[in-house]
Amino acid sequence: MERLRQLRRAKDVMDRDWADPHLDLDAVAAHAGYSRYHFLRAFKEVYGETPGQYLSRRRIERAEDMLRSADLSVTEICMLVGFSSVGTFSSTFKRQTGLTPSEYRTRHVGRGAALIPGCYAMLWAGGFPARGARDEARNSEEAG
Repeated sequence: MERLRQLRRAKDVMDRDWADPHLDLDAVAAHAGYSRYHFLRAFKEVYGETPGQYLSRRRIERAEDMLRSADLSVTEICMLVGFSSVGTFSSTFKRQTGLTPSEYRTRHVGRGAALIPGCYAMLWAGGFPARGARDEARNSEEAG
């Protein structure tokens, strides 16, 4: 029972801090009181996926919401949901949804309410990323 409580505590951290790009296996394992390798095995045994897979799935779910509802660029959404690389975000998104982020937006926008202006969405999501991260993302997007 204690083991489940510890794993649930770590899962709650991922559910709460999913957008933090610094949230990694070591940080989450520490919340559970496990070494990273023991935590990885225990989490997968209980939840059927690794902590990294779980966190990526949560981030992509949030990105799907933002792509449907917010007038933000793919790069801005990438940064807001905790990815530091547009390429990694796009490939993970496509692997989980079968569509690129742009294809997903094209398919789903217009089927509900109007898009929330980007400035409001950014404020709601915790503000704009630091200038260095924003410039790095822009350079990655332009290169790809």
